[in-house]
Amino acid sequence: MPLFQLYVTPALLLLVLTCPQVSQSVPLMVKGMVTDSLVFSAQILLHNITDALTKDELFSGINCSQEMVKLNNETDTPSVCAPKGSKCSGINKTEFDQDLCLENIGKDLHHYFTFLAAQSDPDKLIDPTLSSLRELMQNFFPKHLPSDLVSEEDASENSSSFDKKLNLCKVLKGFRLRSITINRALSYMNSGEQTK
Repeated sequence: MPLFQLYVTPALLLLVLTCPQVSQSVPLMVKGMVTDSLVFSAQILLHNITDALTKDELFSGINCSQEMVKLNNETDTPSVCAPKGSKCSGINKTEFDQDLCLENIGKDLHHYFTFLAAQSDPDKLIDPTLSSLRELMQNFFPKHLPSDLVSEEDASENSSSFDKKLNLCKVLKGFRLRSITINRALSYMNSGEQTK
Protein backbone atom coordinates (compact mmCIF):
# COMPACT_ATOMS: atom_id res chain seq x y z
CA MET A 1 0.00 0.00 0.00
CA PRO A 2 2.74 2.61 0.83
CA LEU A 3 4.39 1.98 -2.57
CA PHE A 4 1.03 2.68 -4.22
CA GLN A 5 0.76 5.98 -2.32
CA LEU A 6 4.25 7.02 -3.40
CA TYR A 7 3.23 6.87 -7.05
CA VAL A 8 -0.35 8.07 -6.78
CA THR A 9 0.30 11.34 -4.94
CA PRO A 10 2.85 12.75 -7.43
CA ALA A 11 0.75 11.48 -10.33
CA LEU A 12 -2.37 13.23 -9.04
CA LEU A 13 -0.41 16.39 -8.37
CA LEU A 14 1.01 16.32 -11.89
CA LEU A 15 -2.47 15.76 -13.33
CA VAL A 16 -3.92 18.65 -11.36
CA LEU A 17 -1.13 21.02 -12.30
CA THR A 18 -1.22 20.16 -16.01
CA CYS A 19 -4.96 19.89 -16.57
CA PRO A 20 -6.09 23.30 -17.90
CA GLN A 21 -9.54 23.15 -16.33
CA VAL A 22 -8.18 22.39 -12.88
CA SER A 23 -4.99 24.44 -12.83
CA GLN A 24 -6.72 27.72 -13.69
CA SER A 25 -6.77 30.38 -11.03
CA VAL A 26 -9.62 29.97 -8.62
CA PRO A 27 -11.66 32.77 -7.15
CA LEU A 28 -10.68 34.30 -3.85
CA MET A 29 -12.32 33.17 -0.65
CA VAL A 30 -16.02 33.94 -0.74
CA LYS A 31 -16.84 36.23 2.20
CA GLY A 32 -14.41 34.52 4.58
CA MET A 33 -15.35 31.00 3.53
CA VAL A 34 -12.48 28.59 3.25
CA THR A 35 -12.87 26.63 0.02
CA ASP A 36 -11.61 23.21 -1.00
CA SER A 37 -9.26 24.89 -3.48
CA LEU A 38 -7.65 26.92 -0.67
CA VAL A 39 -7.14 23.76 1.38
CA PHE A 40 -5.68 21.99 -1.67
CA SER A 41 -3.29 24.90 -2.42
CA ALA A 42 -2.05 24.82 1.18
CA GLN A 43 -1.49 21.06 0.91
CA ILE A 44 0.58 21.54 -2.25
CA LEU A 45 2.66 24.16 -0.44
CA LEU A 46 3.31 21.77 2.46
CA HIS A 47 4.30 19.03 0.00
CA ASN A 48 6.76 21.39 -1.75
CA ILE A 49 8.32 22.56 1.53
CA THR A 50 8.75 18.95 2.65
CA ASP A 51 10.29 18.08 -0.72
CA ALA A 52 12.73 21.01 -0.53
CA LEU A 53 13.93 19.82 2.88
CA THR A 54 14.91 16.44 1.36
CA LYS A 55 17.20 17.98 -1.27
CA ASP A 56 20.74 17.18 -0.14
CA GLU A 57 22.23 19.48 -2.78
CA LEU A 58 20.40 22.43 -1.19
CA PHE A 59 22.09 21.81 2.17
CA SER A 60 25.46 20.35 1.15
CA GLY A 61 27.68 20.03 4.20
CA ILE A 62 24.73 20.28 6.61
CA ASN A 63 22.63 17.51 8.10
CA CYS A 64 19.44 19.57 7.99
CA SER A 65 17.36 16.91 9.74
CA GLN A 66 19.43 17.42 12.92
CA GLU A 67 19.28 21.21 12.93
CA MET A 68 17.07 23.36 15.14
CA VAL A 69 13.83 24.88 13.89
CA LYS A 70 13.50 28.62 13.37
CA LEU A 71 9.88 29.74 13.60
CA ASN A 72 8.26 33.07 12.81
CA ASN A 73 7.46 34.42 16.28
CA GLU A 74 5.81 37.59 14.99
CA THR A 75 2.40 35.93 14.61
CA ASP A 76 0.05 34.07 16.91
CA THR A 77 -1.12 31.54 14.31
CA PRO A 78 -0.82 28.42 16.53
CA SER A 79 -2.89 29.93 19.34
CA VAL A 80 -5.48 31.94 17.38
CA CYS A 81 -6.06 29.10 14.91
CA ALA A 82 -6.52 26.43 17.59
CA PRO A 83 -9.96 24.81 17.25
CA LYS A 84 -12.85 25.79 19.46
CA GLY A 85 -12.81 23.62 22.57
CA SER A 86 -9.06 23.08 22.32
CA LYS A 87 -7.16 22.74 25.59
CA CYS A 88 -3.65 23.08 24.19
CA SER A 89 -1.06 24.79 26.38
CA GLY A 90 -3.44 24.76 29.31
CA ILE A 91 -5.76 27.32 27.71
CA ASN A 92 -9.39 26.26 27.25
CA LYS A 93 -10.42 27.94 24.01
CA THR A 94 -14.18 28.52 23.89
CA GLU A 95 -14.39 30.64 20.72
CA PHE A 96 -12.76 30.60 17.30
CA ASP A 97 -12.11 33.86 15.42
CA GLN A 98 -11.78 32.86 11.77
CA ASP A 99 -10.88 36.36 10.56
CA LEU A 100 -8.08 36.66 13.12
CA CYS A 101 -6.80 33.20 12.19
CA LEU A 102 -6.77 34.03 8.47
CA GLU A 103 -5.04 37.35 9.15
CA ASN A 104 -2.27 35.57 11.11
CA ILE A 105 -1.91 32.97 8.35
CA GLY A 106 -1.54 35.78 5.81
CA LYS A 107 1.17 37.41 7.93
CA ASP A 108 3.02 34.09 8.21
CA LEU A 109 2.86 33.57 4.45
CA HIS A 110 4.17 37.11 3.91
CA HIS A 111 7.07 36.48 6.29
CA TYR A 112 8.14 33.24 4.61
CA PHE A 113 7.58 34.55 1.08
CA THR A 114 9.81 37.56 1.77
CA PHE A 115 12.51 35.29 3.22
CA LEU A 116 12.43 32.72 0.39
CA ALA A 117 12.27 35.32 -2.38
CA ALA A 118 15.49 36.86 -1.04
CA GLN A 119 17.40 33.55 -1.21
CA SER A 120 19.90 32.80 -3.93
CA ASP A 121 18.56 29.74 -5.74
CA PRO A 122 20.61 29.24 -8.93
CA ASP A 123 19.64 25.56 -9.19
CA LYS A 124 15.93 26.35 -8.65
CA LEU A 125 15.71 23.94 -5.70
CA ILE A 126 13.35 26.10 -3.64
CA ASP A 127 11.54 27.48 -6.70
CA PRO A 128 8.61 24.99 -6.45
CA THR A 129 8.05 26.06 -2.84
CA LEU A 130 8.22 29.74 -3.72
CA SER A 131 5.95 29.26 -6.75
CA SER A 132 3.26 27.41 -4.79
CA LEU A 133 3.52 30.01 -2.00
CA ARG A 134 3.15 32.86 -4.52
CA GLU A 135 0.12 31.18 -6.12
CA LEU A 136 -1.51 30.57 -2.74
CA MET A 137 -1.00 34.19 -1.77
CA GLN A 138 -2.15 35.62 -5.13
CA ASN A 139 -5.35 33.59 -5.06
CA PHE A 140 -6.28 33.73 -1.39
CA PHE A 141 -4.13 36.24 0.51
CA PRO A 142 -3.38 38.97 -2.06
CA LYS A 143 -3.07 41.81 0.46
CA HIS A 144 -0.16 39.97 2.11
CA LEU A 145 1.83 39.46 -1.10
CA PRO A 146 4.83 41.82 -0.94
CA SER A 147 5.12 44.32 -3.76
CA ASP A 148 8.84 44.91 -3.32
CA LEU A 149 11.50 42.56 -2.05
CA VAL A 150 14.92 43.01 -0.47
CA SER A 151 17.68 41.21 -2.31
CA GLU A 152 19.67 38.54 -0.51
CA GLU A 153 22.83 40.66 -0.71
CA ASP A 154 21.10 43.54 1.10
CA ALA A 155 19.62 41.22 3.71
CA SER A 156 22.79 39.35 4.68
CA GLU A 157 25.94 40.98 3.33
CA ASN A 158 28.37 39.43 5.82
CA SER A 159 26.96 35.91 6.04
CA SER A 160 29.00 33.02 4.70
CA SER A 161 27.53 30.52 2.27
CA PHE A 162 27.46 27.94 5.05
CA ASP A 163 25.59 30.32 7.39
CA LYS A 164 23.05 31.06 4.65
CA LYS A 165 22.45 27.34 4.04
CA LEU A 166 22.15 26.69 7.75
CA ASN A 167 19.68 29.55 8.18
CA LEU A 168 17.67 28.38 5.14
CA CYS A 169 17.50 24.89 6.63
CA LYS A 170 16.24 26.18 9.98
CA VAL A 171 13.71 28.57 8.44
CA LEU A 172 12.38 25.93 6.02
CA LYS A 173 11.93 23.54 8.93
CA GLY A 174 10.02 26.25 10.77
CA PHE A 175 7.96 26.99 7.68
CA ARG A 176 7.10 23.31 7.37
CA LEU A 177 5.85 23.22 10.97
CA ARG A 178 3.87 26.42 10.49
CA SER A 179 2.50 25.06 7.21
CA ILE A 180 1.22 21.98 9.07
CA THR A 181 -0.55 24.32 11.51
CA ILE A 182 -1.97 26.34 8.59
CA ASN A 183 -3.18 23.18 6.84
CA ARG A 184 -4.91 21.96 10.00
CA ALA A 185 -6.54 25.35 10.59
CA LEU A 186 -7.77 25.65 6.99
CA SER A 187 -9.13 22.09 7.04
CA TYR A 188 -10.89 22.88 10.32
CA MET A 189 -12.47 26.01 8.84
CA ASN A 190 -13.38 24.16 5.63
CA SER A 191 -15.16 21.46 7.64
CA GLY A 192 -17.46 24.02 9.26
CA GLU A 193 -16.74 22.67 12.75
CA GLN A 194 -15.96 26.16 14.06
CA THR A 195 -19.58 27.24 13.48
CA LYS A 196 -21.08 24.45 15.61
